[in-house]
Amino acid sequence: MKQADVMIAGAGLGGLAAAACLMKRGIKVRVFEQAAQLGEIGAGVQQSANSAKVLYDLGLRDALEQVAVKPQTYEFRRFDTAELMHAIPFAGAHEKQHGAPYYHLHRADLHKILVDKVMAMDPHCITLNARAAGFSEHADGVTLKLADGTSATGAALIGADGIKSAIRAQIVGETPATYTGYVAWRLTVPRSKLPADIMDIVGQVWCGPKNHCVVYWLRGGELLNWVGCPERQAWEDESYTQRRPWEELKADYAGWHPKIQAIIDATDRNECYRWALNNRKPIRTWSTARVTLLGDAAHPTLPFMAQGACMAIEDGAVLARALEGTDSVTAGLDLYQRNRVDRTARVVLESTEHGGLYHMTDAAQMREAFAKRNIAKERAEWLFNYDPLTVALN
Repeated sequence: MKQADVMIAGAGLGGLAAAACLMKRGIKVRVFEQAAQLGEIGAGVQQSANSAKVLYDLGLRDALEQVAVKPQTYEFRRFDTAELMHAIPFAGAHEKQHGAPYYHLHRADLHKILVDKVMAMDPHCITLNARAAGFSEHADGVTLKLADGTSATGAALIGADGIKSAIRAQIVGETPATYTGYVAWRLTVPRSKLPADIMDIVGQVWCGPKNHCVVYWLRGGELLNWVGCPERQAWEDESYTQRRPWEELKADYAGWHPKIQAIIDATDRNECYRWALNNRKPIRTWSTARVTLLGDAAHPTLPFMAQGACMAIEDGAVLARALEGTDSVTAGLDLYQRNRVDRTARVVLESTEHGGLYHMTDAAQMREAFAKRNIAKERAEWLFNYDPLTVALN
C-alpha cells in the first residue's frame, strides 16, 4: 500500500515515530502539528526494549546512546526506611534478555531525535500551526479539517493528537476523564545541587501510604528526574505546565526518607509543577474506514508502569507494518487495531492497578504484595519481550 498518502495529526513522540516508520516503508506522510514550533515539555521518559527496538530499526541507536542513561536496576523502596521491596535487573541483563537496553531519557531529547529523523527523511513533512479540528471521509480518501479553516486530503488519517484528541472525539464521542484521586508533581534537579551519594545509576520507586514517587537520572547522570504522585481529593487541571507552591510539595512528603527530603530541598522553588492524573477506560474500537488513533489518543494510561510513550512507539511500528502488508487502507487500519487493542488495554488496566500496590500503608502488607506479584518476572514474560517489528499480525 505504498501509494497511500498518510496524514498524521500531532507531532509528539508517537506521531513522529509513526511518521518515520511509515516513511521507512516508502509510504508518503504529512504531519500536522498545532504548535508554532517543534519541541516537548515535561522531563523524563523511559524506553524499555519493546519500544527501543523500534528506535534501533530507525537507525537511532547512536543518537540515543549520546543522551540516555542506562540504569543498573529499577528499585522499589519503602518511603521512610528505604527498605528494598523488589528490584528489576536492567543494565546488560535487559538487553541480553530482550534485545535492547532500558533507557532513561529527557523527553525533549527523545523528541528532538525523532524530529531530526523525520526531517532528514522529508524536510517538508511537518506543517506547524495546524491544529486538527475534525475530519470527513469519502470514497477515495479523507479530509482533515484544521482549526484555521483550511484542510488537507489524503488516503488515511492518524489521530496522534493526545489525550484531548479532536480526532478521537469524532470517532468514539466524548469520553470524559475520571479523576483518579492522584496528582503528579514534576521536577528536575541538577546533580551539582545534590549530595554526592544521593543515588546510584538506578531507577527508584519510593512507595508509601497513599503516595509514591519515581526518581531516575537523565542526560548522562547530570540531571535528576523526580515525579511524585500523592492522593488528593480535589480535582485539578490536567495541564503539565501548572506551577504550584514548593511548600505544598514539601508538605506532601513530610516524614519521607532523608534522600527524598534532600531532592525536594534542592529543587528550584519556582519550578514545581503539579497536575491531575485522570483515567479513561480502554476502548475496543478506535478506527473508521480511513481514520485511526495512536498513543494517548487511543489508550491514555497512568504513568505507573512507564509505558505510555513505549505503547505509542509500538503503535507506530505495528501500524506501518499493517499498512505495508495489506492492499487497502481499511484492511490495514483494521489489522492494526486488532493487534493493538488487547495489549494496550492490559497496560492501561495494570498501570491503574499498580497505584494501589505502591500506596499501601502497612509495610508488611506491601512486602507480601511485591513478593506475590514478582513484577520483574511478569514484565519480562509479557511486556518487555514483545517485539512490534516481528510479532505476528493476525
